[in-house]
Amino acid sequence: MFQKHYKGFLSTPTLWESNTVFNLQQFNIKQYDSKLNINIDDNLRLGKYVERLVSFQLNQEQNILILAENIQIQNDKLTLGELDCLLLKNEKPIHLEIIYKFYLYDASVGNSEIHHFIGPNRKDSLIEKLDKLKNKQLPLLHSPYCQPYLKALGLKAKTIAQQVYFKAQLFIPFNKTIILKTLNNDCIVGYYISKLDLKNLTDCRFYIPKKKDWLTQPNTNVNWINFDSFEALAEKYFTEKFSTMFWMKQPNGEIKKMFLVWWTS
Repeated sequence: MFQKHYKGFLSTPTLWESNTVFNLQQFNIKQYDSKLNINIDDNLRLGKYVERLVSFQLNQEQNILILAENIQIQNDKLTLGELDCLLLKNEKPIHLEIIYKFYLYDASVGNSEIHHFIGPNRKDSLIEKLDKLKNKQLPLLHSPYCQPYLKALGLKAKTIAQQVYFKAQLFIPFNKTIILKTLNNDCIVGYYISKLDLKNLTDCRFYIPKKKDWLTQPNTNVNWINFDSFEALAEKYFTEKFSTMFWMKQPNGEIKKMFLVWWTS
């Protein structure tokens, strides 16, 4: 189970290359597959779960040494934030923030490509995450409250490079073609559909994966349901105003990764 999640994580591209977005430098690491031989608490929320996968990946590299992970920065009893990872790469210190997201393209939001990408339930957006990284999470390293943690590791903030390991799966409106100019087109993995789009899928079969399985590549070895069963489940998601990922198998056997959303008609 963990192995397929790790493989899916590795196959997900970074959302941009180099530092082309907000001058945030993407972390560069090999993506070769290896046998995952660590135990991960399956109750972790997806973000923390991915951090454990990244920790394993980092530990496979001879030129990388993890110094500390999940460092809670506090002012007395008040938690100001967390540094995801401090590491040495080729003996040079790096503060690394780890992000794995699912975003849907809605052209009605904002006036730029980055603004158009929002969370499946419209509660968050790419621009909000980038703003938080740039203005809150990364500056935390230079906070006076962070210095005792750095001193204990023999580090100084001014000598530490700051990078992000930002991967994402992107979904675009059903049967549309969108060419991205700023973000990585390889991150587009599927479509999202609304209630009205369901009528186009009557000949297909469906599977709704668990949240951790959102990481994985769709496969045939699942319990597929027919359109009527899926439509009944879809109605519950619409009523509850909750978007979910699903896999769709077409009559020709092709499988697509999709999102079902409640917020568009």
